[in-house]
Amino acid sequence: MEASGGIDNPAFVPSSPSFRRMAPEPRAEEEVTSTSYLSGSPEEQTPPSGPPEQSELPEQSKPPKPPKPPKPLKPPKPLKPLKLPKPPEPPSSKPRERVQVQPVELEEGLCGWGNFTPAYLQRWNNPKGYLFYYCLLALTQGIVVNGLVNISISTIEKRYQLSSFMTGLVSSSYDISFCLLSLFVSFYGERGHKPRWLAFASFMLGFGSLIFSLPHFTSGKYQLASVFKDTCPLTGFNNTCQHYITSSLSNYLYVFILGQMLLGIGGTPLYTLGTAFIDDSVPTHLSSLYIGIGYAMSVLGPAIGYVLGGQLLTIYIDANVNMEIDITEDDPRWLGAWWIGFLISCLLGWSLIIPFSCFPKHLPGTSVVRAGKVSQVHQDNNITKFEDAEFGKSFKDFPASLLILLKNPAFMCLVLSTTTEALITTGFATFLPKYIENQFGKSSSYAATLGGIVLIPGAALGQILGGVIVSRFRMSCKEAMKFAAFSSSAAFLLTMTLIFMKCPNEAFAGVFQPFKGAESIGNITAPCNLRCNCSRSFYYPVCGRDSLQYFSPCIAACTASDKIEHQKVYYNCSCVGQKKRLLSTVEGDVIDAQAGKCESRCKNLPIFFAFFFATVVFTFMSGTPITVAILRCVFDRQHSLALGVQFMLIRLLGTIPGPICFGIAIDSSCVLWDINDCGVRGACRIYDNPKMAYMLVGISIMCKVITILFNVFALKSYKPPSDTSQSLHSANQEDDQGMNLETKT
Repeated sequence: MEASGGIDNPAFVPSSPSFRRMAPEPRAEEEVTSTSYLSGSPEEQTPPSGPPEQSELPEQSKPPKPPKPPKPLKPPKPLKPLKLPKPPEPPSSKPRERVQVQPVELEEGLCGWGNFTPAYLQRWNNPKGYLFYYCLLALTQGIVVNGLVNISISTIEKRYQLSSFMTGLVSSSYDISFCLLSLFVSFYGERGHKPRWLAFASFMLGFGSLIFSLPHFTSGKYQLASVFKDTCPLTGFNNTCQHYITSSLSNYLYVFILGQMLLGIGGTPLYTLGTAFIDDSVPTHLSSLYIGIGYAMSVLGPAIGYVLGGQLLTIYIDANVNMEIDITEDDPRWLGAWWIGFLISCLLGWSLIIPFSCFPKHLPGTSVVRAGKVSQVHQDNNITKFEDAEFGKSFKDFPASLLILLKNPAFMCLVLSTTTEALITTGFATFLPKYIENQFGKSSSYAATLGGIVLIPGAALGQILGGVIVSRFRMSCKEAMKFAAFSSSAAFLLTMTLIFMKCPNEAFAGVFQPFKGAESIGNITAPCNLRCNCSRSFYYPVCGRDSLQYFSPCIAACTASDKIEHQKVYYNCSCVGQKKRLLSTVEGDVIDAQAGKCESRCKNLPIFFAFFFATVVFTFMSGTPITVAILRCVFDRQHSLALGVQFMLIRLLGTIPGPICFGIAIDSSCVLWDINDCGVRGACRIYDNPKMAYMLVGISIMCKVITILFNVFALKSYKPPSDTSQSLHSANQEDDQGMNLETKT
C-alpha cells in the first residue's frame, strides 16, 4: 500500500495471516474457496475469540498513528467462532468409517426376494449362513456323484447288461461335462449373481439324480435268472459257448450318460463360483478356514453315499412292486434297490434352491472386506489391463483373460501340482479296496469298509487342518505356498514307507502252489477236477482243510455242500490234499472246505492303516493352502475363471487318467485271468501282491516328486508386490480391531 504514496486506514491493513477471517463475507460464488482452509492442520483451523487487536502486530511492523478522521470507520463485526470438525477417532474405529464407503458396483442387500425381505431371513445373510448352505450343497454333490454312482455301477451293469467299457463311459460323463462348461461358467458367473448360479446348480443336481433313476421305472420288473450250481456235478456236463446277445436294456446307457452330464452341469458352479464367493465375502485370514470346511464336507459326501448306498443295496431291487422273492443277498442273482438313493439326492438338491435364491448378489459388508484386503497378485505386465473397469465384461475379453492366467507361472505351477495329487487320490480312491482285499486277504465288503475309514476321515481332517493352520497364522500367498510344499514333502516321505508294508502271495492251488498230485503251477485245471468241466467265469474262493485256497468249490472238486451257522461248507472235495487241520460237523462229517478266502498270514494291515491314514492327511492338508494361493496370485476379477481352469485341468490330467493309470498298473500284476467258455478274457482274479505294491507305490512316489517340484517352481516364480508384508501386517491389525469392535457392540 505504501507504493501508492498514500496512507491506508489501519483497520484495513493486513496485520496477520488471519486477514481472511476479517474480510467481509464472500459472494455466493466465493463461498467454496473461502472455506477451503478447513482442510489444513488443526492449528490453522483455530478461530479467533474476537476481532484482532492492534497489539497483535509485531512492534517493527506497527504503522504511525494516523490523524483522527472525522468519522472513523466501524470495524467489521467479529465472525462467529467456527465449529471445528471432530478430531479423528482412534485407529480401533477405522473399520466403522469404511462401512460408509461402498463401491457402486457391489450390490449388497437383504436376504429375500424383491421387496419380500422378512427379518427372520436376515440371520442367514452373512458368511456363516452362506457357508452352511454351501456345505449342504457340497455334501449332496459328494453323496450322489462320488458315492451313489460308484457303489451302484456294478448293479446297474448287471441289471441293464452293460459292459465295463459302457459303465466306464457313464462314470466319465460327469468329468467330460465339467470340463466342457467350467471355463464358460466361471467366466460369465464372475460378474453375475453367484448365489443364484448355485440355486441353478442345486436344481441341476436334483434333476440329474432324477434322470439317473428314471430307467428303473421304465424298464419293467427284474427277471431272475436260473440258479447256478457251484459244486462239481457227479455226472459231469458239457459247457457250450453262448455268444453275448445285446439286449434292448443296454439302450438305457444313454439315459445314464445324460444324467451324469446334468450332474456335471450342476457341479461346475459349486467349486468355481461358490468358492470364489466365499473368498470375496470374508477377510483374508478367514478365507482359508471357510474354504477348508467347505471342501471337507465335499469329502464327507462320498462316505455318506457309500454307507447309504450300501444299506439300500440290501433291499431288493423291485421294492416298489408287491411280490414275494425266495432269494437272499448271498445269491449271485440278487440285485439291490440302487435307485432309492438317487431319489433322496433329488429331494436334497431341490430343497436348496430356495435358500440360495434368496441371498443377495453380495453379502452385507463385502465392500468393507474387499477394501481391507491387500493385493498379493503376481506382478507382471498385465496389471494395466485390469485397471480398465470394463475389461472382462464381454465375451471378446475371454481369450485375453484366459491367456493372462496361462502366462502366470505361479498360478500354472500351483494348478499342475494339484493335477498330480488328483491323479493319486482318484486312483487310490478307486482301487484301494481292491489293494486291501488282495494284499491282506480280506473280503470285498470288509476291504471297502476299511478303505472308506482310511480315505474319508483322513481327507476331511487334512482339508480342515490345512484351512485352520493357514487361518491361524494368517499366512500370505507366499507362506501358503511354502506350507503346501512342506505338506507335500511330508506326504512323499510317508508314501515311501508304504513299500515296506507289502504282503507275500498266499497259497493258491494251481497258481502259487501245485494241486495235490501235480507238480506244475500256472493252471487251475488238474486231473482231480477235469471231469467237473468247471467254468472259470465263476470265481467263488474256498479254503481247504490243507490251508490252500481254491478258485471255486467246483475247481476243488467238491460234490456236496451245506450251511452251518450262516457259513457254507463243502464235502467230498477230491482236489483237497491231506488234512492239516480237522474240520467236522456235529454229525461227524469231515468238512473239506469252507466258503471264503483262507486267513492271511500277513500281519501288516494295522501299520499300513496308520501310515496310509497319515499320508492321506498330509496329502489333503496342502489342498486348501494351494486353493488360497491360487486365489491370491491372480487378479480379483479372475478368481472364478482361475478356479475353472484349475478344475478343468484337474479332471483332464488328474481324475480322468488317474484310475486308468492305476488300472493298467494293477492289470500288469495279474497272474490269473477270468476266461469264459468262449475263450474271451474277462476280469483278473489273482494278483501278484509284491508286484502290485511296487507298481502302485511307485506311481505315487513319482507323482509326489512332480507335485513337490511344481510347488517349489510356483514359490520361486511368484513375484509379490513390494509392500505386501507391511500392508498385510497392517490389514491383520485392522481386522483384529474390527473384530474386537464387533464383539463389543
